[in-house]
Amino acid sequence: MTDESGPWLVVGLGNPGREYAGNRHNVGFMVADLLAGRVSARFGRHKRAVAEVAEGRLGFGGPRLVLVKPLTYMNLSGGPVAALAQFYKVPVGRVVAVHDELDIPYGQVRVKCGGGEGGHNGLRSMSRSLGGKEYVRVRFGVGRPPGRQDPADFVLSDFSAVERKELEFLVDRAADVVESVITRGVEPTQNAYHGG
Repeated sequence: MTDESGPWLVVGLGNPGREYAGNRHNVGFMVADLLAGRVSARFGRHKRAVAEVAEGRLGFGGPRLVLVKPLTYMNLSGGPVAALAQFYKVPVGRVVAVHDELDIPYGQVRVKCGGGEGGHNGLRSMSRSLGGKEYVRVRFGVGRPPGRQDPADFVLSDFSAVERKELEFLVDRAADVVESVITRGVEPTQNAYHGG
């Protein structure tokens, strides 16, 4: 049984550095930044992990959030996440990973708990370091690359001009989904947000 008053660890997956800031692979960072703004928290370097962390509460007296942006590059994200889960005593079931998802069309946000990593190296690193896959994933659809473009090149490139017109709205929606998972649970969130 988890401690219902304990914090939630919300991990935005991405790569550190200005050159990656607008990449599809960095949408997790974008959502984490927005959530930090919503709870009036500021990111700062954590002394126990190679990550930036912001802490706050959802609403007055609401659930405690520990927002995380690992600074190790995507493929090694799991180390800082596991260190912070241990530091804040957060069980794997209260960890939420926000990440880009090639298998979902652009414009859709999906939620699932557990399951495979779908070739996503950030998730693979998290599963390995956390010793389990039963964390929540908020999956931000980026769609498949056009033509024969390598998927790795596609996720490491910026959103297109057309996509950027909707990006702010979609990042906002993804942040709403994270809040819903924490306040209502995975299944009610799926029922509410998987319609479109």
